Amino acid sequence: MKNLGNLFVLSGPSGVGKDAILERLLRGVPNLVKSISVTTRPRRTGEEDGKDYFFVDEETFKKMIERNEFLEWAIVHSYFYGTPKNFVEKNLKEGIDVLLKIDVQGGLSIKKIIKNAILIFIIPPSLEELKKRLLKRDSEGKEDFNIRWKNVPLEISKIFYYDYLVVNSDIDSAVEEVKAIIFAERCRLTKEKAEYWINKLGGKIDEGTINR
Repeated sequence: MKNLGNLFVLSGPSGVGKDAILERLLRGVPNLVKSISVTTRPRRTGEEDGKDYFFVDEETFKKMIERNEFLEWAIVHSYFYGTPKNFVEKNLKEGIDVLLKIDVQGGLSIKKIIKNAILIFIIPPSLEELKKRLLKRDSEGKEDFNIRWKNVPLEISKIFYYDYLVVNSDIDSAVEEVKAIIFAERCRLTKEKAEYWINKLGGKIDEGTINR
């Protein structure tokens, strides 16, 4: 039996360390790929088109919306962000797990579309530490920083909608915790998986579990 892949969504406020966690996961977890989002925000120093994001202008983004090329899209911190539909659907059908780093708006939209998506929220140990990390990053201007900082309380308030919470006080520990979530979800028992193995190994399906 070929299982469908899992869709993992990684969210959290700006500066919390999502990119660092994601890159380590891609190096340390087999059968896991990153979905690259499309955005209209300016490219930061060191970022590569097609690796970190697909950077496009607003006109191009809106045409992609018209062609229904996004699984979800939203305006975040004054810029457009979207998740390419074909890449995600293709990999999930092939049994490959997809890791998606998006904002909370996008995460909640994904959950409505793909009910079994696994949402992981990354938080800092404190607001003081988050502000320190965001200022240290120094990748946005003052106006952009102010917008992101103002949005932190709204983003944090969405924790209740997520499945898992990981505190990034130490990057190594945070990565190991997210890894544990991924491996646990891969072992989660579904009705289809249970029926397959029961039949394969000569068991008998308990009638009481049919509607499990």
